[in-house]
Amino acid sequence: MSDPEVSVVLPCFEERDALEPLAAELHAALRATGRSFELVFVDDDSRDGSRELLHQLFLRYRELRVVEHAVNCGESAAQATGFLAARGEVVITMDSDGQNDPADIPRFLAALAETGSDCVSGVREVREDDWLRRASSRVANRVRTWLTREGVSDAGCTYRAVRRAALTEVPVFNGMHRFLPALLRAQGFATREIAVHHRPRTTGRSKYGVGNRAWRGLVDCFAVRWYQKRAVVGARMRTQERATRTEARRA
Repeated sequence: MSDPEVSVVLPCFEERDALEPLAAELHAALRATGRSFELVFVDDDSRDGSRELLHQLFLRYRELRVVEHAVNCGESAAQATGFLAARGEVVITMDSDGQNDPADIPRFLAALAETGSDCVSGVREVREDDWLRRASSRVANRVRTWLTREGVSDAGCTYRAVRRAALTEVPVFNGMHRFLPALLRAQGFATREIAVHHRPRTTGRSKYGVGNRAWRGLVDCFAVRWYQKRAVVGARMRTQERATRTEARRA
């Protein structure tokens, strides 16, 4: 069985009620692209029945895979696990809560192809969250931009499309998922942004708030700034070499 063209990596922690409709939407949206695909759900030790439901969905959709954490490790670790499991040339990251719209996936794929970028990040033009979360996000984005000079408009949006070859040397740490575009730029990869839809949360509850991410986010900014100054930019050169060899074999 050949590898799929697109892998969708979905960290999941206690989102049981959102999973079935999200899997159906993703399946329909990706089939419409005409590309082969896989859905990689990474269950981060959910205790609400999410894992059991994912196993039921696995029997329904041949493209769906389930990867499990034995203990709760957080979103960054779940993304990293998904990156290791993904087989597609393009990896799309998105949340499992249903707020990201699968209908945006064709636009991500088109943006990667048309611009030659290595990473395309989503920007939520209209946030469907309460005023406190919107305000705290604006402040956090300004602080991140000031400290890291990353120029990412919406670092809190983890809806992205990335070439899998660019992910091989991304450093993994708690908070990595918020800084992925900045980490890729530090290695010499090209990134861009597109506007995406954001839908209101209709099930479950948010795992993040001002109290549990403000201080940690500030510390992470200093860590990323340190990395930006010391990253080895040769990663992109090695990736391009691998891509050249792949194209030569296809020819």
